[in-house]
Amino acid sequence: MHILRIEHPVIKYDGWKEAFDRDPVGREKMGVRRHRVLRAIDDPRYIMIDLEFETAAQAEAMLTALREMWGPIQGKVIMNPQTRIVETIEEKEYSN
Repeated sequence: MHILRIEHPVIKYDGWKEAFDRDPVGREKMGVRRHRVLRAIDDPRYIMIDLEFETAAQAEAMLTALREMWGPIQGKVIMNPQTRIVETIEEKEYSN
């Protein structure tokens, strides 16, 4: 699995979440298999998103589409997004 990790502060969480839920780039058609939204407990305006893909090429194509989308909303909805594409090397679940 390949994951596109995106991290950035948002101006207002509720406004950002509405935009995220509208899905302007079409996550499913871009190959996203699953997404996870995380929020820092010490700063509820700091968001992390993991988008999972089968291939690195799909993740790279999504990143290109997102960068195009971010231009007009930079500083209005999100600030200074940081991204990284990573590959899952190991995963283990624990039962408690």
